Amino acid sequence: MVDQPVAKEQIAYLKFWLGVMVVTDISLVGWLISSAGSAPAHQVVGAFVAVVVITVTGFAVHRRIEQRIDELEDL
Repeated sequence: MVDQPVAKEQIAYLKFWLGVMVVTDISLVGWLISSAGSAPAHQVVGAFVAVVVITVTGFAVHRRIEQRIDELEDL
C-alpha cells in the first residue's frame, strides 16, 4: 500500500490522461461524423478502431482511478 500523498499524485496523473483520452475520443468521433463519407476507407476503419481502443482504455483508467480512491478511503 502506498502513502496518501503518492496515491493522490497517481490519481491526478491518471485523471490527466483520462482527460486526454476523452478529448481525443470526442475529436475522432466528430471527425468520423463529418468526414466518413469523403475519407478513404482505411482512414475511416483506422479512426473507428482508434475510437474503440481509446474508449475501452478510458474506461480502464476510470476504473483504476476509482480503485485508487477506494484505497485512500481505507487509509
